[in-house]
Amino acid sequence: MTSEKTTYSALPRWLARLDFLGLFEKDPFGNWLVVKRILIFILGWFTYYRYTAVNKIRIEGTEHLHHLPDHGVLFLSNHQTYFADVIAFYHIFCAVKWGYKDTISPPFYLFSPRVRSYYVAASETMKEGGILPRIFSMGGAITVERSWRAQGENVKRSLDNTAQDKIGMGLGHGWVISFPQGTTKPYAPVRKGTAYLIKEHQPVVVPVVINGFRRAFDKKGLRFKKRNTTIVVQFKPPMYFSPDEAVDSMVARITTAIEQDIPKQRMTWLREE
Repeated sequence: MTSEKTTYSALPRWLARLDFLGLFEKDPFGNWLVVKRILIFILGWFTYYRYTAVNKIRIEGTEHLHHLPDHGVLFLSNHQTYFADVIAFYHIFCAVKWGYKDTISPPFYLFSPRVRSYYVAASETMKEGGILPRIFSMGGAITVERSWRAQGENVKRSLDNTAQDKIGMGLGHGWVISFPQGTTKPYAPVRKGTAYLIKEHQPVVVPVVINGFRRAFDKKGLRFKKRNTTIVVQFKPPMYFSPDEAVDSMVARITTAIEQDIPKQRMTWLREE
């Protein structure tokens, strides 16, 4: 990943340098950053209680985030709900920007949130369910067409060749959250496309393990399912991959890092079936 951060502005280059507040700055996908700040501020205040009052969030390992570059960082995590996971990440990233360690309390960070954050999401997820997913999409979704699944069913369709480029644009501008299994189903295989993405863009890779979201929220992560649940977000040290490392080796290491290796007992059941 290049060391130079990309900036997008509606102003000519010579005027853009004077835009210290970023009022005319956009993200790589054409969204105004000032609008994104307002969205994160509003959604942050509305969702903060979900992680601190209704449920309790336990955050571990944010010391690994404090010295990361402000772009070119890829977070790889297991996935449990469509939106509750991502909203929690945004809270944590904003808190880290303000120097918080392993906490999101108090939420003063929402007055100056981190807006250079993105997450990879299936296009169909962002199009269904009314206005809320569309608002979340404006908050930093990098939408891709899944080639293996649609409408909850396994399918086979042409690969979205623009996905890698869009994710690369997000990495050039900030931090990107990706769920390499491409589904909320536990122990699903990590997609090889994640390894090819790392080879092409060479980002800093931070593995993340989450737990409790599936118990606390419905599948979309918009409604409560069980209150007083402990939600865990654990950031691990950055991973490093050599340029010539085999894709299968990378996939295996990522699977282990996000703790999605199939347990031996479950593997025995699958073989018996």
